Amino acid sequence: MNYESKIASELGVKPHQVQATIELLDGGATVPFISRYRKEATGTLDEVQVATIRDRIEQLRELDKRREAILKSIDEQGKLTPELRKAIDAAETMSKLEDIYLPYKPKRRTKATIAREKGLEPLAERIFAQTSFDLDGEAEKYLSEEKEVKTIEEALQGARDIIAEWINENASLREKMRKLFLEEGVFTSRVIPGKEAEAIKYKDYFEWSEPIKTAPSHRVLAMRRGEKELFLMLDTCPDELSATALMERQILENAANSAVDQVKLAIKDCYKRLLKPSMETEVRLLTKKKADEEAIKVFAENLRQLLLGAPLGEKTVMAIDPGFRTGCKLVCLGPQGQFLHYEAIYPHEPQRQSSAAGMTVKGLVDKFDIQAIAIGNGTAGRETEAFVKSLNLPKSVIVTMVNEAGASIYSASDVAREEFPGLDLTVRGAVSIGRRLMDPLAELVKIDPKSIGVGQYQHDVDQNALKNSLDDTVMSAVNGVGVEVNTASKQLLTYVSGLGPVLAQNIVDFRTENGPFTSRAQLKKVPRLGEKAFEQAAGFLRISKAKHPLDASAVHPERYDLVEKMAKDLGASVKELMSSEELRKRIVLKNYVSETVGLPTLQDILEELAKPGRDPRETFEVFNFQEGVNSMADLKVGMKLPGVVTNITAFGAFVDIGVHQDGLVHLSHLADRFVKDPNEVVTVTQKVQVTVVEVDIPRKRIALSMKADPFAERGKNPGKPVPKPQKEEEPQGSMADKLAMLKGKFGR
Repeated sequence: MNYESKIASELGVKPHQVQATIELLDGGATVPFISRYRKEATGTLDEVQVATIRDRIEQLRELDKRREAILKSIDEQGKLTPELRKAIDAAETMSKLEDIYLPYKPKRRTKATIAREKGLEPLAERIFAQTSFDLDGEAEKYLSEEKEVKTIEEALQGARDIIAEWINENASLREKMRKLFLEEGVFTSRVIPGKEAEAIKYKDYFEWSEPIKTAPSHRVLAMRRGEKELFLMLDTCPDELSATALMERQILENAANSAVDQVKLAIKDCYKRLLKPSMETEVRLLTKKKADEEAIKVFAENLRQLLLGAPLGEKTVMAIDPGFRTGCKLVCLGPQGQFLHYEAIYPHEPQRQSSAAGMTVKGLVDKFDIQAIAIGNGTAGRETEAFVKSLNLPKSVIVTMVNEAGASIYSASDVAREEFPGLDLTVRGAVSIGRRLMDPLAELVKIDPKSIGVGQYQHDVDQNALKNSLDDTVMSAVNGVGVEVNTASKQLLTYVSGLGPVLAQNIVDFRTENGPFTSRAQLKKVPRLGEKAFEQAAGFLRISKAKHPLDASAVHPERYDLVEKMAKDLGASVKELMSSEELRKRIVLKNYVSETVGLPTLQDILEELAKPGRDPRETFEVFNFQEGVNSMADLKVGMKLPGVVTNITAFGAFVDIGVHQDGLVHLSHLADRFVKDPNEVVTVTQKVQVTVVEVDIPRKRIALSMKADPFAERGKNPGKPVPKPQKEEEPQGSMADKLAMLKGKFGR
């Protein structure tokens, strides 16, 4: 089936744009490549649109596969009429398709099947016609010792079982009932009696109800998790009277007789025994899918923002993984992140070898000409920061805290063991902390995104959908920034358009055996890296010291001849063209338009010539927490503090204020205006100013605000607590969760 027009209508684009995109995707092109280097073909569709087309055509092709299987099944039964085929061909959703197929779907032995075996279908047909007749007299004709129909009521019950199945298989009714469940259904959760104490974290859902159509994804997932853990009972149904009334309007004739009464009984039975459970299962799946999509969207956006955090760049870095009892693990790294030195220092209790630790730090700063010191923000992080800042190091040395979420996961991974087989895992963790300061993207791609700590209910959502979305996000970030082929790790190269794990490893091996690449063309000598892979990958790979100046840029090799013609027309070299704004201003782009190259690509080339290989990420800025505020005990209501956004959820943003426990800025406190989506206001890694509005040490909860006057609602009673919206469960991956995991796994 041709779906170009359908997808184009859904996206608000032209069918030919969709068709070109589908052809490119089917030809093996990646989303980043298509959106960057095939703008003329797609009409400048961006990455989001291209990815949406890819996902939608996959869904529709799956629908077609199911349609073909259903047609084949019904045809084999000898029941495929032209009308039925037309209805199946017209079905645009999987649920509609399955509704049509339901009467023909092979079934296990049901009550209706048994009733048919007893010969009661003619009686059911007579009753379902809803005309007036002698009901008992007609039912009596079907009594049979042989068929085990001994009473009139048994005959009528069997007929009702058949009618109930017919009603359940009515495609039109099912569609209306599905709509009723989605529009008027209610999530109702109750605590399982006797589990109140165990289920305390679900206290907000002990007696909770809200409409299905307005329930936010995080609450849907929280209730489902509570049900899965056997703490909550969860229902997802509309009012029963509304449901049965809908069925009666659809099924009953305008008559009053004994047959109609039997059909009414069949309707009630159908709803309770067949239709309600079926619809509830469907609605649970639909709402779960929607909640998953929202949660995955939040996670992916958080991850994208984290990956694209500002890099410090190529500096010599000292990284410290702080700790009390086990000491601080200290490593020194070269400008490309290469491991230079390791040492353990003990500046804190119980050893408190502050003097010796200070001498070690100063000596290493001098020895390796350290330009920045990265300190993990876990246990003893603030204390270690204060210690380092007390050493009177040169003012040119940057001292900054680094979010270490996932560093311990990396340190125990196969990737870390492969990189540093001779180092202890705690030392590897320190290396990761330092490298993520230098280049967050290059380091974080080595960690399973689910372990980075920016998700919301990531363990509850569809894992395949989550993985696909996060892989897309990482690939988008990596290709958006570009990769220096001579220094990139295998993990980073894996995400480059057209490569993957095998070719990434082959590039690293080739680089090791033959030395640094001197040109993009040399990539074609890498084993198994053919023309197609080269086409997809080359524009995203950079060679900063290449012979050809464009090899360090995002200009694709397929356009080198075009750039050389531009330079030749101006009587200059490509290098001169790249370095001279005056020359570039003289380029008349329309003179270079052809059948394959249009103004969008030419404009991209011109921008790239001005800033070849430019990094789209923001410039790194040093951030410092408030001195003297190191733990929750130091917090006071009303304090104004600097913080860093670590996680964004549907209900607000979590902010690290340097006390080993992230605080929550609820959606209602993100700004002085109404905020629907936290991403309107904040991004992950953003530096913000917050006010402490509540501190709950026993529950390890901190409420923060970004409003100009968060206490305005207290009016004349300053002692009155700030009104808070419905509390939300803190998402998995919060700082508390991460620290608990670290302590449990590594004895920190």
